[in-house]
Amino acid sequence: MSLLFRLLSNTSLKVPFFSFSFTLIPSFSFSSSSLSSKCRAEPISVPSQLPPVPKTVPFTVSLHGHSWQDPYHWMRNINDPDFLNYLNLENSYAEAFMADTQTLQQTLVTEMKNRMPSKVSTPFERFGPWLYYEYIPEGNEYPVFCRRLETERRGWAERLLSYAKAGFGREEILLDWNEVAEKHGYVHVGQCRISPDHNFLAYTLDATGSEQFMLQIKDLRNGCLVPRAPVHRVVNLAWAQDCQTLFLTTLQAHFFTALPSLFLRDSNLFQPVSSFCRVLCTKLGLANTDDALIFTESDSSYCVDLTSTKDGKFITVYVVDATDPLSGLKRVHKRVSGVQYFLEHHFGFFYILTNAPMKENMKCSSEGFYLARCRVGDIQSTTWENIFYASKDTSLQDMDIFCGHLVLFLNKKGCPMICSVDLPINVECKHQMRIEDLDPWFFPIPLNSCSIQPGSNLDFTNSVYRVVLSSPVMPDVIVDYAMSRRILSIVQQEEVLGVSSNARSCSLRYELDTQQHLDSEKDENNQSIALQRWKDFSDTYCCERKEVISHDGVRVPLTILYSQKVWKSGRSPGILQGYGAYGEVLDKSWCVDRLSLLDRGWVMAFADVRGGGGDSSWHKSGSGLFKQNSIYDFVSCGKYLIDEGYVHRDQLSAIGVSAGCLLIGAALNMYPDLFRAAILKVPFLDILNSLLDPSLPLTILDYEEFGNPQIKSQFESILRYSPYENISHGGCHPSILVTASFNDSRVGVWEAAKWVAKVRDSTCSFCSRSVILKTNMTGGHFGEGGRYIQCEEIAYEYAFLVKVMGIHIN
Repeated sequence: MSLLFRLLSNTSLKVPFFSFSFTLIPSFSFSSSSLSSKCRAEPISVPSQLPPVPKTVPFTVSLHGHSWQDPYHWMRNINDPDFLNYLNLENSYAEAFMADTQTLQQTLVTEMKNRMPSKVSTPFERFGPWLYYEYIPEGNEYPVFCRRLETERRGWAERLLSYAKAGFGREEILLDWNEVAEKHGYVHVGQCRISPDHNFLAYTLDATGSEQFMLQIKDLRNGCLVPRAPVHRVVNLAWAQDCQTLFLTTLQAHFFTALPSLFLRDSNLFQPVSSFCRVLCTKLGLANTDDALIFTESDSSYCVDLTSTKDGKFITVYVVDATDPLSGLKRVHKRVSGVQYFLEHHFGFFYILTNAPMKENMKCSSEGFYLARCRVGDIQSTTWENIFYASKDTSLQDMDIFCGHLVLFLNKKGCPMICSVDLPINVECKHQMRIEDLDPWFFPIPLNSCSIQPGSNLDFTNSVYRVVLSSPVMPDVIVDYAMSRRILSIVQQEEVLGVSSNARSCSLRYELDTQQHLDSEKDENNQSIALQRWKDFSDTYCCERKEVISHDGVRVPLTILYSQKVWKSGRSPGILQGYGAYGEVLDKSWCVDRLSLLDRGWVMAFADVRGGGGDSSWHKSGSGLFKQNSIYDFVSCGKYLIDEGYVHRDQLSAIGVSAGCLLIGAALNMYPDLFRAAILKVPFLDILNSLLDPSLPLTILDYEEFGNPQIKSQFESILRYSPYENISHGGCHPSILVTASFNDSRVGVWEAAKWVAKVRDSTCSFCSRSVILKTNMTGGHFGEGGRYIQCEEIAYEYAFLVKVMGIHIN
């Protein structure tokens, strides 16, 4: 995922990847002298010092007739001096273990930085009379948020020329991440919301990594913060139309906070800690004590999402009239578990994306979301008009709305699509239609595009929709789709230094996905496409999409990436990545840092296992009682890479992040001989014990995803695959790099520490010396995130894999 997407997108980031990077370096030769079934500690250089050994404290957990020991339960008290000392000792051991990779790490960092342009920026995006953009100044880690006044409206060609020249209007710096990082040592900006009159910027700031976001409001007319008492644990923001009223949600109790010693209990019974969410309404210039309470959600099994409709006329949490913010709430429908509603407003109508059960006389081709609408006054009625549903093999994922157009995100057989429909929809919806009945314009996209991400697209009056297209072989391309004229324009593509000679220039006209966009070349409005060109590296790097048969006959998508020049069939090392949770799509967008391994003959593969993104049934079939499906899917993909000769049988590794580590940790326990090494980043590994503690921030919400162990059948399902409970005794174990963050409020730092300690205590004493734990003692779940810091982190991970997999530089 490139910086361009990070800067352009207004979505929350759930996976901490930030990439660039290149320069050719000596190739590797691959050692295949030892097999996975043999102890691999002896050929690996390990420190003379032994790994640290933490204390053990007897602790018994009993449930549903089962009892088990958890001698490292005490680590949940992160303020225990013994725990802090243990983490520091582990960091020292990891440093000693990686000492002989310093030269390689520096080589990797240098080549990654050499691929970076000195300054990276996003193109202007118009919002009202202003042009907003971001850039990272030369030599800095973080972006700067800026704007210029657009003094006149220009034509299409003139605006593109202005983008290139960037020479009009005075630049105003709205927010400099670098200044915040210099002051606090850490920076994570959650939400940024410009007021409708463009005079105020409201944003949330985390300066510790604990995700206790603090509200800040800046007066853009004088550049000063609006004085007010601090408001902490802020999640969402939305402006009312008077530009003086701001809605915000705050989380109470221990939700997303540092976790103190209350988790260390003498009893085996866990008592819940109350947590709730409030929606507040604050007026600029008034004290916090005058904030009006709009809504309280006391059920911690529900989240409260606050946003405004694109036209700014309504705030949706229930529904609030943004022109009269204190007029009260209107409920959309009675709350039903699992049913969701997403609202947008368009000239007196609400357009509603929902998965609510349809009327009996309505037929739908599949489960999932469909689009309905109603007049504003009929929002609580049961007579919504069901506009359309997705056709067979296609699911409706998301929507966006503008003055003259409705934008729809779809997924067809695992491939993303996006289209626009002209508004208003001049059809009396007496019967339900398919999307084809609405004369949609499917946005032309390259054949090899794996990722379509929206830009911020804040201006309701705009007829141009901006997206970022990307694939494993195509650097991120920012494309503007003019929905009225049904033409596109490539605005900018991520620059990659040092490898331009390997890229080819491609024309969109001749490489559209013609199965999705039939007869598009014959459309006169598409003639300009022939002039639109982008660069990709498909002549140098091969990207293949395969379908792997899993244990139960289900076909699992597997994307395989390798260098056509240096890859060697059956002899190359490889990395398999997976996630498989929360219905999230695995990120397969361009990452230039991968070239550091691809050009050394490595294979990168991405397993879209069940539990991840796609349609709702794909997610459901890999969650709850069916979670083991995602684990078997991942194992099947790993075996496929070896059996088909993509990867050497003794040189397959795995990488997981957060909940994706549950997938990999379970696979390591079930099939330890399949993987030579793994990297587990901020790992969720102690799932059973965490789900037994409802006082933890995400436990109640995670019951829906993984199950509630208080229910016997779900307890037995979780116990079968939980990585921490199923570590083998006495056997060999793959080499593992585990990274954690001390202030992580999503996955407790103790989860990584407990798992490493138990692996060392339970498995082969030789193998376990190549299991290392590296803890960031100041960061949070998303790490540091800086541009150059990211290079150092990735170089460290790559160097670990090179070392433990026995790969040597010629």
